[in-house]
Amino acid sequence: MKVEILRPAKRDLLEGYWFYERQSPGLGGYFLQHLHADIDSLEHYAGIHRRVYGRYHWHGSKRFPHAVLYFVKDGTAYVDAVIDCRRSAEWIKQRLSQ
Repeated sequence: MKVEILRPAKRDLLEGYWFYERQSPGLGGYFLQHLHADIDSLEHYAGIHRRVYGRYHWHGSKRFPHAVLYFVKDGTAYVDAVIDCRRSAEWIKQRLSQ
């Protein structure tokens, strides 16, 4: 399956990068490496993850407290958000409504 990362998810990845990079130099790159691996796995596994917030599938990261939220349309998995799971449910709902 084809995977496309939408602009809001790209912003989420950049924000996550800088958050972790401020914690420890090099950690931001490690974060991106692992989140991109999680996203790349959607080529094979898109659509099997539990559904949340209506149309989204929730794919939890293996290394970080983040989730990849995506939807499938016409044979493509569209990554719309990379959410920090430590955020409140209300914040997540608001972020997804943007």
